[in-house]
Amino acid sequence: MNVNQTIEKMQQMRLRGMSDIYRRSISENLYQDYSLDEYIALLVDTEYEDRYNRKIHNLIKAAKFKVSASPNDIDYQSKRGLDKNMFERLLSLRFIQQSENIIITGPTGVGKSYLAQCIGLSACKQTIRTKYFNFHQLCEELKLAKLEGNYLKNLTKLRKIPLIILDDFGLHTFDQFSRQTLLSIIEDRYDKGSLVFTSQLPVSTWHQTIGEGTIADAILDRVIYSSHRIELDGESLRKKKELKG
Repeated sequence: MNVNQTIEKMQQMRLRGMSDIYRRSISENLYQDYSLDEYIALLVDTEYEDRYNRKIHNLIKAAKFKVSASPNDIDYQSKRGLDKNMFERLLSLRFIQQSENIIITGPTGVGKSYLAQCIGLSACKQTIRTKYFNFHQLCEELKLAKLEGNYLKNLTKLRKIPLIILDDFGLHTFDQFSRQTLLSIIEDRYDKGSLVFTSQLPVSTWHQTIGEGTIADAILDRVIYSSHRIELDGESLRKKKELKG
């Protein structure tokens, strides 16, 4: 038996996890007491775990999160109106299975984006495709795509993503293109995918902010009634950290 040839064949078949554990078992004389069935199970389990971890890594990378957020680091002690029980239920991601949305509102610095990206990270770890966008930047990217003739193609790509995070919603003035684009995204995803919005603006002002009453009605009707709402308040967490430092 030529061990090097076997390892090379595994690598050619992209069995990276299996080839690594096989190489170690040979060079370090590991698992000598395993039966044949146990050893084969070890090889398969190692390969499966390696592929699973790589998939999660690639999903997190593709999501393009702005910060390295972790549900383990969420601050539930600060007085900002965050209900721990409610948020942990959202982290279970059942809302995605039911094609529901989340709206997180509050003043700057209270952790809206961080919480949204914690939800996104949890989704990636459950191998659910997720994408993070600054809403204004997304609109600008789609404007450019329209000029290049790729607008519908990009909308189709968005439609296939189970969870989309739209950060800083309403921070910039809406024009006709951004209104229509938002409506298209929401219509494409209605009962098929989930959105997480973060905004400094209370939901009660969204209709006026979006403008163009008919389009605003259509957008809000499809979002508001299918959304879990988190309304944060209090001082900026960044300010508190700076003062503590």
